[in-house]
Amino acid sequence: MRVVIQRVGHAKVLINKIEDREIGKGLLILLGIEEADTSEDVEWLCAKIARLRVFNDDAGVMNLSVMDIKGDLMLISQFTLHASTKKGNRPSYIRAASPEHAIPLYEKFIEQLASETGLKMVSGTFGAHMEITLVNDGPVTIIIDSKNRE
Repeated sequence: MRVVIQRVGHAKVLINKIEDREIGKGLLILLGIEEADTSEDVEWLCAKIARLRVFNDDAGVMNLSVMDIKGDLMLISQFTLHASTKKGNRPSYIRAASPEHAIPLYEKFIEQLASETGLKMVSGTFGAHMEITLVNDGPVTIIIDSKNRE
């Protein structure tokens, strides 16, 4: 699993040009799932995200987690995080998981992260067209891959 985490002042997702969901200060998480991913990847990443210290303390040092600041969370599925651009100019998504494999892991990720943090959590809709508006606070953007834990 690969995530791109952005510290945001606020974020909003428009799903299929109809449904709005939004958060205030917190984390926007873009999640890419590959065929090799399992529930263990979900558990490890959710624990890492919950405790990731990317918010400033009173001294202006990134020393607080999203739980410490009681922030919000937004999770968006994004298969393009597993794009390969080694050959040619058109990305290949061969490593991205099939919907049959990815949807249960995406749903588990939502449940696990909400349970792990106890915070307000919103998500996109798997496979839907989504437009995301955000204010990246910092900017702070972190990339984590569950296959590179060391």
